[in-house]
Parts: sequence; C-alpha cells; structure tokens
Amino acid sequence: MIDKGSWPEDVPRPFFFLSYAHAPRVPRSAGGPGNAKTHWEEQLFRDLCGTVAELAGLDDDEPAGFMDTGMHLGEGWSERITEAIAHCRVFVPLYSPRYFRSQACGQEWNAFASRQVLINRPGMHASQISGVVPVQWVVVGQDDMPEVARPLQYAHRDFGADYVTEGLLTLSRLGYFRQQYEIAVLRLAQTIVRVAQQTTITVGRRRDFQDRPSAFQPPDQRRRLRIAVLAPDVRNLPVGRSADAYGISAVDWKPYNDGGDTLAKRAAFVARQSEFHPSIHEFEEEAQLLLRGEAPAAPGVLLLDRWSLLDKDRRELLKRFDAQNPTWVSVLEPWPADDPECERRNEQLTRLADETLTHMRVDRRKFREPNGGVLGTLDDFEDALPGAAMAAQHAFDQQREESRPRQGGSGKPNLRSGVDPPSYGTPQPEPPQQQPPQEPGPGEDSHE
Repeated sequence: MIDKGSWPEDVPRPFFFLSYAHAPRVPRSAGGPGNAKTHWEEQLFRDLCGTVAELAGLDDDEPAGFMDTGMHLGEGWSERITEAIAHCRVFVPLYSPRYFRSQACGQEWNAFASRQVLINRPGMHASQISGVVPVQWVVVGQDDMPEVARPLQYAHRDFGADYVTEGLLTLSRLGYFRQQYEIAVLRLAQTIVRVAQQTTITVGRRRDFQDRPSAFQPPDQRRRLRIAVLAPDVRNLPVGRSADAYGISAVDWKPYNDGGDTLAKRAAFVARQSEFHPSIHEFEEEAQLLLRGEAPAAPGVLLLDRWSLLDKDRRELLKRFDAQNPTWVSVLEPWPADDPECERRNEQLTRLADETLTHMRVDRRKFREPNGGVLGTLDDFEDALPGAAMAAQHAFDQQREESRPRQGGSGKPNLRSGVDPPSYGTPQPEPPQQQPPQEPGPGEDSHE
C-alpha cells in the first residue's frame, strides 16, 4: 500500500463521482458482446452533468462529474479513478445488489470516506452530512445493505413516489416514467449541489484506491481468488525469447501487445467484475504452500506462460504441483496469435505443457476455456477467466466439504480429508473467542 503524498494543486475537482457496479462480461463464446455495456448509467451521468453544471453555474472547463466508463482499457485508469475520488466534492453511489457485492465499489467508497468532512455552515454537526448522496438505482432492502450504507438516506420521497417504489434504473429504461425520471434527476442534482455547498471535503491522499479494503464487508466474508503467475522475467529469459513481454518479476508479464496493464492486473479486474476478491502471487509462492502440506485458503487461477517450461527447475516444480491434482486451481495459457516467436515454438511448447500438466491441463481445460483453450487475444483471455475462476470455486467448495471431519474420523489435516483447511498465513481463532474481522495482510494483496 503506497502513499505517494499530495496531489498537484491544478488537478480539477469534479462536483460528483458516480460510483456504480460494472455489469459482468458476457463471453463472445456465449453469444455476448464481450465488454459489458453501461448505457443507462452513462445516460444518467450525462443528464446529471448537464443539470449540475447549470445549477452550480460551472464554466465550460469545470468538470461537473466523473464516471470511469472504459477506463480499464488503457494505462493509468486506476490512477485517474483514484485522482477523481480524492478530489470530487460529492460521492454518488448507485445502490443495487450487485453494487454491494462489488469489491471495487467498496474500495471506492472506502477511499472517499477516508477524506475529512468540514461543515461550511454554522449550526450543523459533522455527523449530519457525509458527502455521500446515494441513489436507489435498483431497490435494495435495508437488511441487504452493508452497515456503512444503512444510515444514509437513499429512498428520497421528494424524488417522486415511483422512484421510491421502482428505483431510478426502471424510470430511465421505460418511456412511461420519463417525467418521473426527469424529476428524480433534477432533485438528485439539487442535492449534489447543496451538499457540495454545505461542505468542504479535504483532498484525499495519493494512494491507489485498489490498495484499500472494501467498505462493505470484512475480507473473510468475500469470495477470494488467488491469481498465480508462472512466467520468466527479464533476468532469466529462455533462448529465443525477447524481453518485450516481461518485467522484473513474473507478475509483470504482458503477453498481449495492447499497451495496457500487466496480465495479472487485467485478470484481477475481470475477477472483481465477477464478484471475486483477487490477490496476485508468483507461482513459486503458491506451489510451496501446497507442497508443504498446507490446505488451500481459496480457489486459484494459474496464468501459465509456456516459455517458462524451458526452465528445468520451473518445469519440475510445476510437475510436482500438478501431481497433487489441485482441482481448485484452473490453468489459463495465454498464447498471443500475433507473436512470431510463439508461432515458431508453438508445437514444441504445447507438447511440453501436455507432458508437464497431466492432471490440471488435459482433464479440465475443455470445461474452462472457450475456443478450445486457445487464448490468442486479450479478449479471449478475459472471456475465459470468469468461467475458470468459477470452476475453481466449485472445486474448492467441494474439496472443503469433503475435507470436513465425519463422525468417528481421525481429524488429521491433509489436502483431501481431515479438517476444515486453514487459511494461508492467517492465524486461526481459538474457540470460543470471537476474533474481529481484519484487513488482508500484506501477503493477501501482494502485487494487486
């Protein structure tokens, strides 16, 4: 968790930050468009920006709002989101069941809530206002909200009766509710401007919002996913492989020539869209945990660069890992179609992978990877990852169930039977005491 200090003074301050849950990707192999659409959220954002700018009297060069649509497609998207959260005057979350299950949305909320709220008007107490103006995007019951969201007023009566009963998404989608939608947007814009005028919220620290825990629930209640990377780095490249796709460690691997984030970070982004809480690790770390006899704490996805199999030590380690038949780990093998070096060595390295992964690769690939397991493009990879993660989750849940001690059992801990597996590096509570939830330790979020 790196705090880079203060922001420059000339960073623009949007009036509001629109926080919403991205819809999950629909794989092209399933007839979907791939990238999820945000048409209705974008419409609300545009309507809000116009109304807020008019009510607040903003100049043309003053941003009314910020929305992160499409930011993940290029470099620096995380920093731009972090910057906007640190400078916005009002935080506008779109409440929905998916929103409160989203790791990224909880991290955005946490980042905004870390800023100090100062009241501009005498007679008001800081507890009366938070700078958060929630929107009932989809109707959510109080019992289905996390504690941090329950005290905030979201079913605003002056937004209209249909807004209270239907939610703003329904009003935006149905022409029948057009007038009610326009009233709700006007009232929302008025509330945003009023809150911005009543408060001064200090600029946040320059700390990546992804380094923060979710504000919605403690880490041990989230669905975790351990993303492991087995790839060379620039210090030990195999003969015949250029350094273009590699960095100082395995997790810096960027097989696709797209100019964006590392493959591991892209995998973590897609995993969060599928409601996982991912962490990123080097494969050697994960392999040693299993080979020492430690039971798994979470399902995993192994991102395998076949070039790494030319290293005898790495190949032997992976073979020993595979021999344990870790069903809770899916394997994805990105193999860029436009890389001439990969094309020349394809037959050799494919055969080497078949010989090394006699359990993990051959038996389960057809159930987890669209397009016959060929991940020639970044889109293919992002389409494959949600299914691979969910298949690993199902196997992990089954493994945990089978490992529970039965009446009269020995209770000895091992990989497939005995006791409920402990978490990697996480002390187990001593019954009957209750331990309070804690943020993930450094090992859980390394490189994320």
